[in-house]
Amino acid sequence: MARTRFPADRGLASRMVATMFLLGLLYVVFVAVIIAIGTSAIIALFLAGGLLVVQYFTSDRIALAAVGGKVVSAEQEPELHAVVDRLCAMADMPKPRVAIADADMPNAFATGRSQDHSVICVTTGMLRRLDEPELEAVLAHELSHVAHRDVAVMTIASFLGLAAALVVRFAFYAGLFGGIGRRNQQGPPVVLVIMLVSSVVYGISFLLTRALSRYRELSADRAAAVITGRPSTLAAALVKVSGEMSKIPTRDLRSAEPLNAFFFTPALANGFSLSSLFSTHPPLQRRLDQLARIEAESGPAT
Repeated sequence: MARTRFPADRGLASRMVATMFLLGLLYVVFVAVIIAIGTSAIIALFLAGGLLVVQYFTSDRIALAAVGGKVVSAEQEPELHAVVDRLCAMADMPKPRVAIADADMPNAFATGRSQDHSVICVTTGMLRRLDEPELEAVLAHELSHVAHRDVAVMTIASFLGLAAALVVRFAFYAGLFGGIGRRNQQGPPVVLVIMLVSSVVYGISFLLTRALSRYRELSADRAAAVITGRPSTLAAALVKVSGEMSKIPTRDLRSAEPLNAFFFTPALANGFSLSSLFSTHPPLQRRLDQLARIEAESGPAT
């Protein structure tokens, strides 16, 4: 990553490298199986690659469009810009674009492939609920994601899962219309083999990227606590935002769940959901316990 005053996280770096290595190895095996089967499903892999390129270069615009976020100038939102300016000066990093999403759900996110192509977005619900020190702590968390290029890494890491999912869908419809559903001289229909292999690959890649996502949230919490010198303030913001999230209508939470990997705190509706089983974020208590340890080690803020 580009040099900033956010503390380097060797644990995060090693996990990123390990995850990429495992996903790369899995991808090689996956492609080898597809080629060995001799199916035209290889087209789905190229399609996934194309989607990855589009997502990598337009992740900021896609995320803003998904939440209805609008980039705002310093004249429009001077107080918000002042907080971001102060944090960027403290972290010695380029200032990202600043955006606001008109949504009651209290949340924030940062996205973009690099520090020079990034945006940090805050919802109006977050601005109404947090005081300035709490907002600063949350934005420091999000700027840490930018500094560590988390979004770019997670975009690339998600490629294999996307490819596997597309291959499953491609194989299903091709088999449905007789394209690759023929049975080999010995063995099961080709389409079933492809769907089985792709499903296993998707499951493994899903678990690997979720584990990396949870760790990067802990890393961003640590970095924010260090750069602001106020771990307890970030903990207070976490508690407040998580408590207020329960007041948001379930329909709004469910519609926001696909963006949980970006958010400061996940939008989880009550009841069963895949997001609650395989969360992109660690449990709230684990985040609070980590911040409490940092507070105890560093002593009271001055």
